[in-house]
Amino acid sequence: MTYCAGILVQDGLVMIADTRTNAGLDDISTFRKLHLFAWPGERNFGVMTAGNLSITQSVVSFLHEGLPNPETGEIDTLQNAGTMFRAAQLVGRCVRHVRDIDGPALEEAGVKFELSLLFGGQIRGQPMRLFMVYSAGNFIECGADAPFLQIGEHKYGKPILDRAVTFRTDLYDALKVGLISMDSTMRSNIGVGLPIDLIVLRRDAEDFELNRRIEAGEPYFHDLRERWSAALRAAHMAIPRPPYRPGQG
Repeated sequence: MTYCAGILVQDGLVMIADTRTNAGLDDISTFRKLHLFAWPGERNFGVMTAGNLSITQSVVSFLHEGLPNPETGEIDTLQNAGTMFRAAQLVGRCVRHVRDIDGPALEEAGVKFELSLLFGGQIRGQPMRLFMVYSAGNFIECGADAPFLQIGEHKYGKPILDRAVTFRTDLYDALKVGLISMDSTMRSNIGVGLPIDLIVLRRDAEDFELNRRIEAGEPYFHDLRERWSAALRAAHMAIPRPPYRPGQG
């Protein structure tokens, strides 16, 4: 399982990803799912992955190497993409390229070609954007009315983001709410767990403002988890009990 969330607010972009890829009583593996492509001062991108690990690793490798352009004969890369839209198209092309190479063998082995990606960032002088890319290579874009996208086990964290995040939310408040969303998911699904990787990219900045991994026992995240649990208990205690009684219509 996986949980990744991208939050795009007026001040910038937050991307948060867990690292657990296999969960069991005696078998827990971790791999980084948040991948950075940075040319400071020119362009900065983040890619988060969910799905079959071998497939997502192949896609990320092709994003690093680039793909031949059949019209020009040159190699298309994230570094030379003209716009964020063109960069998102390249991500989709890499997904389809891996499907063309590995899809038949995976199908023969009874393995589904499953993945989803969040791709976000900014090219200097252009708007900051955030996309979700599907296993067919098509994608949708995050908008101001719903300023976040999720992949993986998203149902436990979505209500937090729905209630607490708007496009005008402060950048580090968005990070805080994103971490609460991650904690809520971790508490409800053993397939999502620490460490957590996160980045903060401020709009029109030269480079990532924050690039951090949260390990087990990290003081702030531990305090956030305890405060959120206490706040939920206090909230439900403060709400009056239902006035319904037996025999009432």
